[in-house]
Amino acid sequence: MISIDIEKKLKAYQGQQVLHVASQFATGSITKIYGPSGAGKTTFLKVIAGFINPERGKIITDGITWLDTDFKINLPPQKRIVGFVFQDYALFPNMTVLRHLEYATDDKAWIKRLLLIGKLETFTSHKPEYLSGGQQQRLAILRALAIKPRLLLMDEPFSALDPEMKSALISDLKVLFKELGTTVLIVSHNPQELDGLAENEMELNGTK
Repeated sequence: MISIDIEKKLKAYQGQQVLHVASQFATGSITKIYGPSGAGKTTFLKVIAGFINPERGKIITDGITWLDTDFKINLPPQKRIVGFVFQDYALFPNMTVLRHLEYATDDKAWIKRLLLIGKLETFTSHKPEYLSGGQQQRLAILRALAIKPRLLLMDEPFSALDPEMKSALISDLKVLFKELGTTVLIVSHNPQELDGLAENEMELNGTK
């Protein structure tokens, strides 16, 4: 179970807005997060991962306090061990596809399985600049999964994929998530694309 109650100031064209989220996510659940541009969807994920600090808040995961501003508790990202799929992929330009995964795990069988799921098994020696946008996006997803995360945060993870590839990947990911017992939060501008994957949904809308 992940319990979150946070407040974070947002910059907005209309002036100061505040992202306030108070919610619980069951272990192993998959939740799609949607809302208008500027509502704080990406910010929300980064607060959970520890990349951004909120003005006020508390995050408790499986009984472990990650964040409690009242008691000045704030675990760094490396101790939260969260899988994160960045919207801009955030790949390392000098690392090959294989090296990206080896950097996260030394489980060769797991790496092989991920490569097959991402349809990247014939691109292991390629660096990001020689991959298409869709291939880069799939690599970003595989890298996040390489650590077998208990919590996976995905920011627009399927935006560069064609419908056929997206459908196949989502089908495979659904199996993996269940196998790992991973709790997944997925930000999407198109919530309908997650039908059949996410059983829960949450709308964010920063308020003044």
